Amino acid sequence: MSASPSVVVLDYGSGNVRSAVRALERAGADVSLTKDKRAVESCDGLVVPGVGAFAAVMDQLKSADAPRLIDRRLAGGRPVLGICVGLQVMFESGTEHGVRAEGLGQWPGEVTRLTAPVVPHMGWSTVRPPEGSVLFDGIEDERFYFVHSYGVQTDPAASFDDGRTVPPAVTWAEHGSPFVAAVENGPLAATQFHPEKSGDAGAHLLRSWVSNL
Repeated sequence: MSASPSVVVLDYGSGNVRSAVRALERAGADVSLTKDKRAVESCDGLVVPGVGAFAAVMDQLKSADAPRLIDRRLAGGRPVLGICVGLQVMFESGTEHGVRAEGLGQWPGEVTRLTAPVVPHMGWSTVRPPEGSVLFDGIEDERFYFVHSYGVQTDPAASFDDGRTVPPAVTWAEHGSPFVAAVENGPLAATQFHPEKSGDAGAHLLRSWVSNL
């Protein structure tokens, strides 16, 4: 019997990560909650959670040397999964309450306040995954749990038009207007919703990710 894939949930100060740890364990992973650099670099899969404001999360990530560690993993083709603000920080920048902060710059785009009559977007929403999605294989028509006031409302795949670079696969949802619900891009994937709070559909998604490590 093969060993379970090793997954590190990055413990950089983001709150409320225990539910993600438990959900990943149920998905078949051997999970550690740590910011130990050696563990972050060597694990089969790294999960970057995120709760709170974009700029604060970026400051916490920098204090844990996470931008460099994430870059090194991705350069080596090693899987990374971002959740909630963990998706948002993968983009170029975020603007909240008039304050703009630089993101990790893995994808083009800016995180801005949702354009909807009611913000935050809190609750269950359907998503529109693209053809060939690995994360949503078998759960294309399910609903997932969101809680956020900000999101990416432009298409990160739109600038990948040189014919040489494979564009990211983008999943969309809608709250007032369309926003990015998930992105799959080689070893880097991320969801705006919380798979660990999304019942059977979220559990299926995490199993899909863990099984591909």
